Amino acid sequence: MNQTTQSTVTPIIAFDDFLAVDIRVGTVTDVQDFPEARKPAYKLWIDFGPEIGVKKTSAQITDLYTPAALLGRQVAAVVNFPPRQIGPFMSEVLTLGFPDADGKVVLIQPSHPVPNGGRLH
Repeated sequence: MNQTTQSTVTPIIAFDDFLAVDIRVGTVTDVQDFPEARKPAYKLWIDFGPEIGVKKTSAQITDLYTPAALLGRQVAAVVNFPPRQIGPFMSEVLTLGFPDADGKVVLIQPSHPVPNGGRLH
C-alpha cells in the first residue's frame, strides 16, 4: 500500500496510539432482544475472564446472528472505552466486526479457542 492510499483511508497513527486501545476476547454468556434500540440490536453479556469479568454491550448484529448462534461464541471487543448509554441500556464495551458486501456486521472471532481476556497484539 502506498502512502497516498493509506492517508486517504485514515490518518497514520503512532504505535502507542494502537496500544492505548485495549481489545480483548470474551465469550458471549447471555443474549437478549433489545426492542428499545432505534435499530434492531441485541443486548450481549460477554465474559472477559477473571481480570475484567462480564461486561454488557448493545450490538446491531441481528441480520446475520440469532441469539442461539451467539451464545458461547468468542468475540473481540474494545474494553477501555467509557460506558455509553444506549436508550435504557448502559453499554460497557464495543464489540468489533467488519461489514460484509451488504453492510451487515460480521463479528471478529479467533480461529481457535483462546482464554477469555486475552489481549489483541
